[in-house]
Amino acid sequence: MDRSIQPMDYEAAAAAGGPPSPGHFRRRKQGGWITFPFIQATMAGLTLAAGGVVNNLIVYLIQEFSMKSISAAKVYNAVNGCITIFPILGAIIADSFLGCFSVIWISSLISLLATVLIVLTASIDSLRPAECDGSSGCIKPTTVQYAVLYAGLALMCIGVAGTRFTIATMGADQFDTPKQRQVSINWYVFTLYTSSVIATTAIVFVEDNVSWAWGFGICVAFNVVGLAVFLSGKRFYRRVMAQGSPFIGLARVLVAALRKRGEPVLSEGAVYYHDPQVEAIKMASPTPTEFLKVLNYAALITEGDAKLDGSIAKPWRLCTVEQVEDLKSLFKLFPLWASGLCLSTPLVIQASLAVLQALKMDRQMGPHIKIPSGSVVVFILISTSITITFIDRVLYPLMAKYTTRSLTPLQRIGVGHALILLSMAISALVEARRLKVADSNNLQVQSNGGVVPMSVFWLVPPLALAGVGEAFTFPGNVAFYYQEFPESLKSTSTAVVAMFIGICYYLGNAVMDLLQRVTGWLPDNINDGRVDNVFWACSVLVAANFGYYMVCACMYKYKDTDGKQNEGNE
Repeated sequence: MDRSIQPMDYEAAAAAGGPPSPGHFRRRKQGGWITFPFIQATMAGLTLAAGGVVNNLIVYLIQEFSMKSISAAKVYNAVNGCITIFPILGAIIADSFLGCFSVIWISSLISLLATVLIVLTASIDSLRPAECDGSSGCIKPTTVQYAVLYAGLALMCIGVAGTRFTIATMGADQFDTPKQRQVSINWYVFTLYTSSVIATTAIVFVEDNVSWAWGFGICVAFNVVGLAVFLSGKRFYRRVMAQGSPFIGLARVLVAALRKRGEPVLSEGAVYYHDPQVEAIKMASPTPTEFLKVLNYAALITEGDAKLDGSIAKPWRLCTVEQVEDLKSLFKLFPLWASGLCLSTPLVIQASLAVLQALKMDRQMGPHIKIPSGSVVVFILISTSITITFIDRVLYPLMAKYTTRSLTPLQRIGVGHALILLSMAISALVEARRLKVADSNNLQVQSNGGVVPMSVFWLVPPLALAGVGEAFTFPGNVAFYYQEFPESLKSTSTAVVAMFIGICYYLGNAVMDLLQRVTGWLPDNINDGRVDNVFWACSVLVAANFGYYMVCACMYKYKDTDGKQNEGNE
């Protein structure tokens, strides 16, 4: 497989199988680039709908539901965690039962219902507590108010989780070559981030300056548009139908290997069972690989395992070599997947604390515009989108012109690690300066609701650098797992990226809980805390994880996808 990512302009994409002339659209009715505008527009509409709700959730909970700041940040992390961890379930359903198309349209309907519930909490007074007047304690939400709010957020998690990464897989399924698929993945990431930029700026601005009801109403409209566009392209899509659960086959490997553990020691003369329907068998090795050799027992043919016609007689005692190698490939990927946990957890903490920092900083931009605190994460999104464009249209073409190599997915992820480490260190320095300004202006801060006379634009450098790091790591991870996962688990391959990000939202909450209990770094009023120490702790975590990742990446061997094995990563 060619692992270079092609430039994201139409001419270069056409050379790699990208968007061709209209005449090509007429010649090919299913799959190909004719599906591109439908899938990208669907992605944009659904991302705008979800982003308009989730990206300003902390502020909504503080202002409209009287939550404490750290509690609101934890709810925000929990929602984002569900949104990014549940795609693994959607991917399993798509791979095993319904297919990507059905999962996407059903999830879009669920997402639409969620946004309707959220807009009701903003537009109906009885569905949220009375506004705090500052003279007395704020009224807590009732059970019914919490129920409606959390029902909407839960449905949002389910709906977004079923579409966000399944769309990436369906987009890649429309194409025949690795280059075309990688171009599709790049455009998917670009659309995801640019739509998030619009949601985090324009929609959040409406929520803060017009009304929450209008802002959430816009989200409903975008959800409707995304669903309508997706269904309108139904006749053009190439659908990869589900073939039953591939996880049952993987489970059979474990059971079969366990049941045959008493068989004679595997030798060179052992006979293994291959899938007779796999054409590539003619070029495959007659024996499984030596990695996790104990699993090879599952494909070892013993008396009574096969029928006279060559088919399997006992499915839970004999598996194919291909099934054994598929399970091995997942075990090989786990160390690299685990490294994503320690990388994404600091990013989660950084993004949620940035909103709290912005609430305590000067957000004026000119005499009439005040930047919404929930919009500060847009600096991450903008820098990611710009960097992805730069990588695809400048960096990779230059590397192709002046060198004979391109960045492998693992190298791209490694570059992102280093940039995110630098971002954490800069966040710590910026917060140290903010606390110093707060300390020197204590009386002014107290009289101004705790707002420190320091521009919110001080947050731009660390957040923008984090976005640059994500531009390397996120598309690199998606391309890497799509390339390396077994063919039967392609939807799951893109969802595992979301899975470790989702887990990290909960890990981020756990770390913040621990720091609250053990240290005084995270009080409800962060002006009295030491958020800078939190960022320094994150820097140490990222640095240690970077070393672990480098070891795993150097030891990993890419799957043979183009007739020759990549023996390592330089």
